[in-house]
Amino acid sequence: MYWVTPRHLAGDDGALAERIGDTLAGLGWRMWPTSRHTLLYVSPDELRGAEWILAAYPFELGGLPVAWQLNARPHANSVMTEWNAYFTTGVPYEALADFVVAIDARQAPDTDFEKPETVINALGARGWIRDADRRTTATDPGFSSSVSLEPVPPLIQDADPRPDLVGWQAWAEPVLGAPYLWCASFSASVPNDLVAVFATSLASPVPVPRRAVPESAVGRLTVVCCG
Repeated sequence: MYWVTPRHLAGDDGALAERIGDTLAGLGWRMWPTSRHTLLYVSPDELRGAEWILAAYPFELGGLPVAWQLNARPHANSVMTEWNAYFTTGVPYEALADFVVAIDARQAPDTDFEKPETVINALGARGWIRDADRRTTATDPGFSSSVSLEPVPPLIQDADPRPDLVGWQAWAEPVLGAPYLWCASFSASVPNDLVAVFATSLASPVPVPRRAVPESAVGRLTVVCCG
């Protein structure tokens, strides 16, 4: 077992399904398998959902398969979700778990009073660098991971039907020009304060335990201790 930093390059240790599933179960979310060989979780109030969709391989972000899809709806009987967030394999499970806990604790999933600066300020407080030209983009000091307000990629679903929407996108690229380590996409209506929770956790300096680390990030990771 290694304790490594930075978190955003630590990978998911091959345990993304189990760790997030355990988090959801601990929050009391119900789970059942679907005919598409996915695992669907629903919050006790039926306003929030999470689905492990890797087996269905619905689409890719940055060349990586989407593994988790999380969503919220304004009413339990609503057919359409208010917003969706998507995470590929490789995303640090600690950051996603913190995002899940924040979703569960939120009393009104469809209401947001925070501005986009909330996300960038959260990253800045962790030492990430705001882009001088694009004020809604921040990059880690090692220039290997970014969080940015960007045009929403294809297939990202949101209740807002307008074209050319922007939403928060996050990714890690340990080696410039090499394949991404992980990607995350938040649809346009995902509340900024929830994205800020993910960003704060992602940029946390606290070491995380890993049994294996991503090969592409080996030269960028610091092993704090072994045990």
